[in-house]
This record gives sequence, structure tokens and C-alpha cells, in this order.
Amino acid sequence: MKPLTTCPACGGTHLDEIYRLDAIPVQSCILLDTEAEARAFPRAPLVLSLCQGCGFVFNNVFDLSNVDYASTTEESQHFSGTFNKFAQELAAEVASLYDLKGCQTLEIGCGKGEFLQELAKQTGTRGLGVDPGFIPERLPGAEGQDIAFQREYFDPATISEAPDFIVCRHTLEHVPEVGRLMDDIATVIDGRENVGIFFETPDVRRVLEEGAFWDIYYEHCSYFTLGSHARLFRRGGMDVTKLYLAYDDQYIIQYAEPSTGRPPLDNENDLDAVRALAAAFPAKVAETRAYWTDFVKSRHASGKRVTIWGGGSKGVSFLTTNGLGKEVAHVIDINPFKQGKYLPVTAHRVAAPEDLKQDPPDTVIVMNPIYLPEIGAQLASMGLSPELVAV
Repeated sequence: MKPLTTCPACGGTHLDEIYRLDAIPVQSCILLDTEAEARAFPRAPLVLSLCQGCGFVFNNVFDLSNVDYASTTEESQHFSGTFNKFAQELAAEVASLYDLKGCQTLEIGCGKGEFLQELAKQTGTRGLGVDPGFIPERLPGAEGQDIAFQREYFDPATISEAPDFIVCRHTLEHVPEVGRLMDDIATVIDGRENVGIFFETPDVRRVLEEGAFWDIYYEHCSYFTLGSHARLFRRGGMDVTKLYLAYDDQYIIQYAEPSTGRPPLDNENDLDAVRALAAAFPAKVAETRAYWTDFVKSRHASGKRVTIWGGGSKGVSFLTTNGLGKEVAHVIDINPFKQGKYLPVTAHRVAAPEDLKQDPPDTVIVMNPIYLPEIGAQLASMGLSPELVAV
């Protein structure tokens, strides 16, 4: 794959490389049935570039043909009470801002459909979810709420009813041609003015500040800050009406609508800060990687059993980026669809929390700090009290 010479968001040509990995798994939420299949899983390089013109960060050598979202993947976080509460509160916020009763909502990248179902429950909206990885049997009773699903990639040509409201959560970061997605949204809006738009996307500013290498993986080819996210939409002919960080400042929440010429919001002006963070990132991420590699290996060397809690993308990146294998005794996940499956490349078998009773860990590394109270309570309920830390 030849590196791009222009920014997919703004077309700018001043691109600076800020991070490189020679070979990482091309999918991290994939469900693999055997250790052999996991160890042989394909890998590809990653090269993150910053567009100095708009602040967009992207994998400059991303090849979409390496990723199959219609395969057996498992990205759902809805087995966590913490995440469910957050999703319910987001649906309530949408309900407070828009009267969607009887209106048509389109969710682009609906995953397993849980949020669209919650939105229909709280607002009375009719809904269409579009996602190649949707699994009908995972959402029993959904059709009774006047929502339907198309198991495919989003294409305006297949949307038979123009939406009044568009939702897109944790999908934009998987899209390489982000400018083209804005064009597709404009097409499906079809010139109408009274259309609401809601996006939720991971925030890369935190990644740059913390050197959070575990939040960089192949499927995430596009990375945004508040400002670059808003600038993408404004270039696409939309006004940004509400913009903030949520979920322990991990996620960008953005509302937009077809443009009427509103001025930019105050928190969109972050370009100078992002440029500075990107310039410091190579040293910061090297420091963070070294710290966590030493943390795990030193505990393993002293005979302690280290457990990773989180068998999703963060856990896979944490392990594969630093070449950690036998140093980690367990990978735990509460999602029952991940349990018994193997992680790509390292071939760790994902276990259920209850399995720790038979083989108690000395140290548990939580892959997202927002889940520390939830996980701590679960460990305590099993009579376990390991060293508990979060990345």
C-alpha cells in the first residue's frame, strides 16, 4: 500500500508521520476459534500521519481490503452496566433535544443494534440500522419497535426513506475516506434543512497526551480531536451545534445540522495544541510503551500472575504492540461471545471473570479506567483482591 500524499479530510498535502508499527493484526475484535488460527492471523503495517492543515490523524497505509466487518466480529460493549448507563443517558439527551416520535432515524454502523433499540424506546422514533456485522438473533423483539436493519455497508442508494435524524456511533474512526462519507450523508439528506445529526467518535487528543498506544490499532484508520471532527463536518456543508467530550473524556459527542452559517464553537479551535501534542507524541508513546512493558515483564519475572481485563481492541493492541505473550496469564472479558475465543497473533484464550476463582491473579490491568469500579466490585464479589491498575 503506497502512502497517501493528501489528507482524506481536507485534501491538504502537509503530512507529518508521528507513529509507525511494522506489523499489527488487521482486525482485533475478530472471534477466532483455535490457537493456530489466532497465531497465523494476518498482520499489516500502520503509519499514523498528522495533517498540519486540519489536525486530522490517519493511518497513511491503511488498506480497507484487509478488514472484513461482515466476518465474525464482536465489538459490543453493552454487557457492561457502566456502558449501558452511558448509552441510555445519551439516548435521553437526544430525546431532550429532538422530537423524534414517528420520525425516521438512520443509524450508520449500528453494530448489534442496541443503541437504536434504546433510542426507539425513549423517543418513539422509527429506525433503520445499517451495518455489515449486524446479527438479527442478537436483538430479539427489535422489529416490534418499528426498527429494521440492513446487513450491509452504508450506501445512500440503498436507503429507501430519507432520514429525519442520523446517528453514527463509533464508526467514523473505521472509515478511511472520511470526506466521502460526508458527501454520502449530504446525498441521503437530499437538500433538506430540518435534519439532525449525532456522531460519537473516540478522541485522539487524549491518546496523544497520554501516549496511549493501546488505543491505536488497525481498524481505527481515522483519528479526531474536537476541532478536526467539527472541521470535517463544516467542510461537508454542516453546522456543528453541540460539541463536547464524554465518558471520562474519551469520546467526542457532536450534534450537527445542514448549514445555515452558524459560527464555529469555542472548543473547535485546537489546531495549535494538536500540532504541539503530535510533535511530542513519538517520545511520549515510546516512554509509555517502555513503562508498561517493564510493568508486565517485571511482575512476570518475580513469579506474579498478570491478567488483562478487556479482550477487545485495547487488549489486543496492548499485547501485540509490545510483543507480550506468556508474560500475561489471563485475558478476561465479560462479553460471553468473546469467552472461549482466541485473540489474534498472541493467541490468548479469552476467559470469563469466574475463571479467576480457580487461578487467582496477582495483578489485573484494566484496559479502560472508567471500568475500574465495576471490575473492582466484581473481583471483590469473588473474594479476590489483586493489585488493580488501569492503563
